[in-house]
Amino acid sequence: MHIKFLLLSLLSCSIATAQKKPYLLVGTYTHGKSEGIYVYTFDSKNAGNNLISVAKTSNPTYLAISPNKKTVYAVNENADTTGSIIGGAVTAFQFDAANGILTAMDKQLSGGTNPCYVSVDKSGKWVFAGNYSSGTLSVFPVKANGSIDAASQEIANAGTGPNKERQEGPHVHATVVSPDNNYLFVPNLGIDKVMIYHIDKSNGKLTPAPIAFAKTDAGAGPRHFDFAPNKKYAYLIEELSGNVIAYHYSDGKINKIQSISCLAKDFKGTVGAADIHVSHDGKFLYCSNRGDANTITIFAINQQSGKLTVAGYQSALGKTPRNFNFDPTGNFLLVANQQSDNIVIFKIDRKTGLLTDTGKRISAPNPVCIKWIE
Repeated sequence: MHIKFLLLSLLSCSIATAQKKPYLLVGTYTHGKSEGIYVYTFDSKNAGNNLISVAKTSNPTYLAISPNKKTVYAVNENADTTGSIIGGAVTAFQFDAANGILTAMDKQLSGGTNPCYVSVDKSGKWVFAGNYSSGTLSVFPVKANGSIDAASQEIANAGTGPNKERQEGPHVHATVVSPDNNYLFVPNLGIDKVMIYHIDKSNGKLTPAPIAFAKTDAGAGPRHFDFAPNKKYAYLIEELSGNVIAYHYSDGKINKIQSISCLAKDFKGTVGAADIHVSHDGKFLYCSNRGDANTITIFAINQQSGKLTVAGYQSALGKTPRNFNFDPTGNFLLVANQQSDNIVIFKIDRKTGLLTDTGKRISAPNPVCIKWIE
């Protein structure tokens, strides 16, 4: 009898574990109807989803998840009205996996205006935030409970670019930790450089890498950056040119191997390339195009050379696709259409990389960033 009860208990636990659904977290702009960070459950079998909770906070436009999945870091993409460098912030939230609720623990000034990107190193000890308008980046020590101390370091880039409207000064657009956790890659749209810093793991201090930056073409506007799962290749999307740059990566150094447009050859209109991600299996690269395109571009990745070839173009089925992300299984791609107030769910063909509309949508006001907690 005891053995039967034990077997039933184990079976129940196994079923409960198998049925556990990942959480989908959506960062937003809080003008209009949005209130902050929206948390949903997501069924990776059929793309079903349910809204679970909302964490009220101002303009949480980019999110980062701690390695232990217990803390969520959000930028507050704000600037004060005086023109001072003070205004933006980073907020740390405790995440309760039992009920999907975020609880704010603390908030620290981001060291600049309009922070647009936040990341956490693989040890979970350091948080990095990039401030777009002021062109600065900051390092935050992480406390034992996951909350953050005031910035321990602030770095100001300098320079301009030929685009007088968009490159009148430095604009940090991402802070991406390398796969080996030794370097931080910082695309700066305003100065046409990807800055590279070595991370001191004892104190989180950033120092220029031996090769301190990779220069892009003038006026290109480097924006977001991603590494391939094999850790040999990295890819940069340029917001102003609409190009993707493929690099070979090794120990803090990136060497350009290709430049290719993420726009169709017959495209005419405003360019506004946005986000870039390599698929879980490393076979395909996806890019989002805002402006007048409103598309997702799919590239096949040559596994021997890292070079890209266009596999197809997919309408985002909405306006202004910003961030997008794969679900944990790698079978679905979710696209945040900022100005359509929805997230479109596509099914991924794992052989071709192409996307098919599932017909399912997530209604979310001003969605900008998509992250997952399993």
